[in-house]
Amino acid sequence: MNQLDHAFLLAQEGGGGAGAAAVGAIFMIIWLAVVVFVIAGMWLTFTKAGKPGWGAIVPIYNMILLLEIAGKPIWWVILFLIPFVNFVILIIVCIDVAKNFGQGAGFGLGLAFLGFIFYPILGFGSAQYKPVA
Repeated sequence: MNQLDHAFLLAQEGGGGAGAAAVGAIFMIIWLAVVVFVIAGMWLTFTKAGKPGWGAIVPIYNMILLLEIAGKPIWWVILFLIPFVNFVILIIVCIDVAKNFGQGAGFGLGLAFLGFIFYPILGFGSAQYKPVA
């Protein structure tokens, strides 16, 4: 029996499948917990701004609500569909959302690039929605 045959037999015996499944299940549970936490943070952020919280889970409607919270025109939703332009628009909108909650531009950049951390901070935190004129 050569080394290739021996490796093939070891691969067929298995035994590592249960461990991999357990790691995958744990990863999935952690991932779902993070997703629920981020959705709750966005839900509370929308609610603080006087918008329906359920809008956080509706794909295009949540962008419309973010534009309203940022004080931007609704037609900007079209700009989210243009590649590369959408990144610039997202940064502008997130900075304006942060400003309307009394936060700075750095917090707005956090919303744009690390939204899974900053939206829960905004939603669960003490920030109040006060639109900047």
